[in-house]
Amino acid sequence: MARAVKPILGMVPPDPTSLSPGDLLGLLRLGRHLRGLGAERFHALYKLMTMSAADFLDEWFETDVLKATKAASGIIGTFLGPRSPGTAYILLHHYMGEIDGVFRAWGFAKGGTGSISEAIAGAARRFGAEIRASAPVARVIVDGGRAVGVVLESGEEIRASVVVSGLDPRRTFLQLVEPRELPGEFVDAIRRFTFRGSSGKVNLALGELPDFTCMPGTGPHLRGAISISPSLAYVERAYDDAKYGEFSRRPYMDVVIPSMIDPGMAPPGKHVMSIFVQYAPFQLNGGWTDARREAFGDAVIDTLSEYAPNLKSAILHRQVITPADIERVTGLSEGNIFQGELALRQLFFLRPAPAWAKYRTPVRGFYQCGSGTHPGGGIMGASGRLA
Repeated sequence: MARAVKPILGMVPPDPTSLSPGDLLGLLRLGRHLRGLGAERFHALYKLMTMSAADFLDEWFETDVLKATKAASGIIGTFLGPRSPGTAYILLHHYMGEIDGVFRAWGFAKGGTGSISEAIAGAARRFGAEIRASAPVARVIVDGGRAVGVVLESGEEIRASVVVSGLDPRRTFLQLVEPRELPGEFVDAIRRFTFRGSSGKVNLALGELPDFTCMPGTGPHLRGAISISPSLAYVERAYDDAKYGEFSRRPYMDVVIPSMIDPGMAPPGKHVMSIFVQYAPFQLNGGWTDARREAFGDAVIDTLSEYAPNLKSAILHRQVITPADIERVTGLSEGNIFQGELALRQLFFLRPAPAWAKYRTPVRGFYQCGSGTHPGGGIMGASGRLA
C-alpha cells in the first residue's frame, strides 16, 4: 500500500472543481494511477483512508505490543488517538520513508538533523543564494495584487519578482499579508486550518547507557528506535489525557540514542538521548508554565525509568521542550511539527485550503512551499520540490 500511495506524494494536487486543462490533466493522471492499483488494492486503499490505525492493524496482526508499536506512527503530527478514524493513513504516511533508494528506511543524519539543513544551505550558496539568519520578515509587500518584496522587522525592504514562504499557512497568510489583499473565503479557510500541536521532546545527556530490563546490557537494540508503547490501550489512554487538556502521565515515547551511531555527538564514554513524546497538548489547561514544563519532563523520565531503572542516575543534564517552546523558538504555530495536522480534512487538494493547494496563492508572484502544503510533514523536501 505504501508503494501504491507514494506516487501521489509527488503529484501537484489537481483542483477537482476546476475545468482548466492543467487540472483536468492532473485528475486524469490521478485516475489512471488509482485504476492501475487494481480492484483489490484500490478497495484496501479506500478502507485505509477512513479507518483507525488500530482497526487497520487488527486486520493484519495478532500481537498487541506489535500493533501498538506500529500504531504509534498513526498519531505523530496529529491530535488523534490510535482508535480515531483517519489515523490509518497517517500510519501509512510515516511508512513511506526512503533513504539512498531503500524504501521504508529511515536513517540518522551525522551531526544531527541540523546537518541536513546545513547541507541544503551549502548547496544553495554554491548556486549563488544569499542566506540571512536573524532577519525575520515582518510583512510581504503587495502592489496591485502582486508580491514585489518583503519588509524585515528591522525596517529594511528587499524587492523581488517572486516571494516564496516556507512558513506555515497561519503565519504566511494571517501575519505576513494584509487581509484586504486576500479573498475573504480564503482567509476564513486558513483560519479554520487546524494545528493542535501535541508533541513534546526531552533531550538527555547521559553518563552511561540506559540498561533496559527487557534486554539488559549494551547491544544493537540501542542503535535503533526504542518505542514505549506496550499496548494499544496504553497509547489510547495517553491520548485520553490530552483530550482533556493535560499532558500524558504515561506517554508514548520514541527514543533514540544518536551517539551510538555517531560517537562525535558526545564526549568519550558519554551519550545523548532524544525522546519524542506524545501527548503534550499546546492548549494545556492553565498554560505551559516553567513548573508544568518540568512536571512534563518528570512524567517522561519516571515512565522511561520503569523500563530502564538506571536512567535517573545516568542523567547529567536534561532539556524539556513543549509545544509552546517549539512555537516560540521555531515559529511553528501551536508547536505542530508538520505545520498543520495531517488529518484527512486538510490533505492533498485541501492543504492548506480548497482551490489553493497548488502552491500558488491569491497574491500573484507569492508562493508557499512549506509542509503546510501537500504532501505534508517529513524530512523529504517534497513540498519545495513540487512548488
